[in-house]
Amino acid sequence: MTFARVAGVGSFLPPNRVSNADLVDRGVDTNDEWIVTRTGIRARHLAEAGQTSSELAFEASRRALDMAGATADDIDLIIVATSTPDFVFPSTACLLQAKLGNKGAVAFDVQAVCSGFVYALTIAEKFIRSGSHKKALVVGAEVFSRILDWNDRGTCVLFGDGAGAVVLEASERPGLLATALHADGAHHGILSVPGNLCGGKVIGDPFLRMDGQAVFKFAVRVLADVAHECCELAKLAPAAIDWLIPHQANIRIIEATAKKMGLPMEKVVVTVDQHGNTSAASVPLALDAAVRDGRIRRGQKVMLEGVGGGFTWGAVLLEF
Repeated sequence: MTFARVAGVGSFLPPNRVSNADLVDRGVDTNDEWIVTRTGIRARHLAEAGQTSSELAFEASRRALDMAGATADDIDLIIVATSTPDFVFPSTACLLQAKLGNKGAVAFDVQAVCSGFVYALTIAEKFIRSGSHKKALVVGAEVFSRILDWNDRGTCVLFGDGAGAVVLEASERPGLLATALHADGAHHGILSVPGNLCGGKVIGDPFLRMDGQAVFKFAVRVLADVAHECCELAKLAPAAIDWLIPHQANIRIIEATAKKMGLPMEKVVVTVDQHGNTSAASVPLALDAAVRDGRIRRGQKVMLEGVGGGFTWGAVLLEF
């Protein structure tokens, strides 16, 4: 039987680090205490003008390939999770493929907002388990700074730019132990960018809009539920999880999720303080950070989970 295992991880943050104090200096009506108290965020990284999701994805992918001991030519499947693609088309995955110099791999984007990486990883695992593909590059990459209203302090302080990548390969040993994905479009109105392009003009509102309280309540409920679902599928108790990596959106959501799962914060990877909410990039960014600093080691069980606009949510339980 063929399984899928993580062979390498990588991430990339744009060099431009913007602290809460920097936002105040830029004229945002806020302060460090207000942001930290409500979100836990102390800084975020913002892409330079012209720096695209595919460029961030390329840097993260190079690092993941290097850890996996693989080359771009070894990859036969590329999936990029993003809500901020370079273009309407071609896909960011195809643009990344060209940057890597890969020819022939299947390449496409997944749009599930902050759940995008978990969705993409689950899809890649199905390809590998089917036997049709052997080595996948799965990336979450975002430049959310392009869709923020910098006059709306309720949203602009929350988000940042970045990319994270995983190389997933066929293996005789189980790696991804359980996956679960869900969506409910009835909640689309509480987090969205309610605009589009038509005839060369922006129709509607081109900025991210969010009902923060509604999102908070929804996220806490579904993140705990989907984590328990994955544990049940894998026949493991939540206490058997070595590390929980939830979507890095808000420290209060993270803490509430851990509490509902009965996990101490010592078992939770938290990076939201350093890069804010990077949407589809947040989970692989946190995964890479914890692998590279030695917290996550081979053989440990790691729960990844995300929740985002749509509404979408999902989780992956893996043995690293």
